[in-house]
Amino acid sequence: MAKAGLVVSAHPGDFVWRAGGAIALHARRGYRMKIVCLSYGERGESQFAWKEAGATMASVKAGRKDEAERAAKMLGAEIEFFDCGDYPLKLNDGHFDRMVDIYRELNPSFVLTHALEDPYNFDHPEAAHFAQQTRVVAQAMGHKPDAKYQYAAPPVFLFEPHQPEQCNFKPQVILNIDDVWEVKRKTFEILAAQKHLWAYYERVALNRGVQGGRNSGRAMTYGEAYQRLFPMAVEELV
Repeated sequence: MAKAGLVVSAHPGDFVWRAGGAIALHARRGYRMKIVCLSYGERGESQFAWKEAGATMASVKAGRKDEAERAAKMLGAEIEFFDCGDYPLKLNDGHFDRMVDIYRELNPSFVLTHALEDPYNFDHPEAAHFAQQTRVVAQAMGHKPDAKYQYAAPPVFLFEPHQPEQCNFKPQVILNIDDVWEVKRKTFEILAAQKHLWAYYERVALNRGVQGGRNSGRAMTYGEAYQRLFPMAVEELV
């Protein structure tokens, strides 16, 4: 089976701004990349969509769903929506069981999700907690004991929040995304409902690229920052 990666995103834009490079890079390397988008971001993540004449909840949700589907396709990923609402997320037992099933079906090599803290957006740490809790429950043999699966709990990487200093985010990993930057940047333009963020996240990628080059000694222009949730187990230090 091909290796896989899992992204648990609270809203449609999150997986693009924060992890679009990682998604595209691993998809290009043959990974099956799956995005679980918990909401359509219809209430709090669709500022421009709500400014359109005649906007309704149904029209905003449909528009954000279309954007997210096209963004995932451009990045080389599949996407599944939980439609649990946003501001706040309202996750239920059905969502929980489906997420556990996804872990077991996909058996991902890694998980990307939100930072543990975000005083500006409580949907983000809620999504991170949900991703972590279901990751652990997926290991429990007593949860759906008749199910057949092969699953090993994967490492978790937390992607960079909008204001990292206020979220106690420490960039322990900087991923070089030079090879897929143009794909990620083009994906920004699909997210018309959040066009005010396009330039901001290009600056973030450039800043992390500078830091990645400085810390690695290798040329890097664009980077994505991640924080590891669990320690690495290694045979030697390099």
